Amino acid sequence: MISPQTAPKVVSRAEWLEARKALLRREKEFTRRRDALSAERRRLPMVRVGEEYTFEGPGGPRTLRELFGSQRQLIIYHFMFDPAWEEGCKSCSHLMDNVAGSIVHLGARDTSFAAVSRAPLQKIEAFRERMGWDFPWLSSFGNNFNYDYGVTLDPERGEYEYNYADAKDLLARGKIWFPKGELPGLSVFFRDGDDVFHAYSTYQRGLDLPLNTYNLLDLTPLGRQEEGERIQGWVRHHDKYEA
Repeated sequence: MISPQTAPKVVSRAEWLEARKALLRREKEFTRRRDALSAERRRLPMVRVGEEYTFEGPGGPRTLRELFGSQRQLIIYHFMFDPAWEEGCKSCSHLMDNVAGSIVHLGARDTSFAAVSRAPLQKIEAFRERMGWDFPWLSSFGNNFNYDYGVTLDPERGEYEYNYADAKDLLARGKIWFPKGELPGLSVFFRDGDDVFHAYSTYQRGLDLPLNTYNLLDLTPLGRQEEGERIQGWVRHHDKYEA
């Protein structure tokens, strides 16, 4: 039920059409601004990756370079799955439910995809089978990848940042929920021959874009319906919703 304070007015078709055209002008302006921001993102400088990270996968060890396959671009989703957990994060699962079906198209645009978690491969494989996913998903349990790309917090290791900000400050302001452990993110890498470069990483609300559940809800009168609760606090693993 929409509250009386936020309920849209009920108007004639002519009045609705006038309001809709006014909103359309703003939507087109937003699209142009988003296109310009995307172009600026593509111009972001890159950093050469100096470490030869090796991950554990179902087919054996795979280096970061090998995750590209024959493609020049690689998107990695940093999936929250602590080595001590028995299942992956429900919010990360929500994102991968949204993304899994689109991965098949990335190869046509010179791009590969993989998820990486610190959990051991055996736990990853059991959870992947439960969720019915088939995208590449590897374990970084034996290397520093998660720490180097800012998705595992550990104040004892020195650098203590998340989303390019001091993690202690974020914790104090309620922007992160625990002082140590796994957090989500997405990183983009580019390959030139055998050289690998880090092009982009995003965290927190930067992960909204691939969440088509939210993109669809944003079109509705009720919206995301998260007022007064933590973002994605309502999300469940897709096999845990009531029928």
